[in-house]
Amino acid sequence: MVLVVSADKFVIGTASIARNMGVSTLLIGLTIVGLGTSAPEILVSAIASFEGNGGLAIGNALGSNIANIGLILGLTAMVSPLVVHSGLLKRELPVLALICLMCFLLAFDGLSIGDSIWMLIVLGVFIVWLIQLARQGRQDELTKELEAEIPKDISMFKAIVYTLLGLFGLLVSSRILVWSAVNIAEAFGVSDMVIGLTIVAVGTSLPELAASITSVLKGEDDLAVGNIIGSNVYNLLAVYSLPGFVAGIRLDETVLVRDFPVMLGLTAVLFIMGYGYKQVGRISRGEGGLLVLAYMSYQWVVYHAAVTPVTT
Repeated sequence: MVLVVSADKFVIGTASIARNMGVSTLLIGLTIVGLGTSAPEILVSAIASFEGNGGLAIGNALGSNIANIGLILGLTAMVSPLVVHSGLLKRELPVLALICLMCFLLAFDGLSIGDSIWMLIVLGVFIVWLIQLARQGRQDELTKELEAEIPKDISMFKAIVYTLLGLFGLLVSSRILVWSAVNIAEAFGVSDMVIGLTIVAVGTSLPELAASITSVLKGEDDLAVGNIIGSNVYNLLAVYSLPGFVAGIRLDETVLVRDFPVMLGLTAVLFIMGYGYKQVGRISRGEGGLLVLAYMSYQWVVYHAAVTPVTT
């Protein structure tokens, strides 16, 4: 709960600071809000990486992306069918797919500092591209939804207080989450990667769940989907890259043959549903249910593999 509230205050604070400084609403939504909702993943992975738990950081990044699409987007669509009108989101979807594929290909020889630097360069290019999109898409459907959501009457002082309190809460709750996850892994005799893919991934994705459910209840479908797309991009480029800066890490084969393919498959499903080709993108309640079922099946496979003893 502290993690969710802290993330919410951090996003409101940073978005309000940007608005008070004259930054456009669409640019705030495409950059600051997306990065802010990924703040829990970033802090958890940073703490885990510097404490030598690189597997937890990687599991958190991949697991959060899988949870965002399978669990969160699925549950959101079950609450109310999602319709994607925004042309901006349809331009982001193929970019997300390419970034997922790039990270998958880089993973085959492990995660090195060179790979991490490359991902941060791509992140910089992505943000510059978003700035260009924001300048061109002022009449986009997403802009109207962001106008209704981003606070307009918060003073600069109050915004700074929200930001600092949110950041402090995120730091404390993230540290506690990492400590708890490592202890759980040791107690049950499973790898920190498994805990990152399951418990930690869901925990750090709760801000996205709260944001998406709230958005869809207000009829802001594009904002709900946009939260997921932006968060998944930042999870890969700003979260998954972190362990490589601390120490080169070779990924377990399971990550390459199970976790990455699941993330790629769910991203492909999101692309097909969200893009819509010659019509609006649509995710029905039934399709949302299938996404949740796919996520639960994946979690069962991870759990089963973790508790089944390896025989030789």
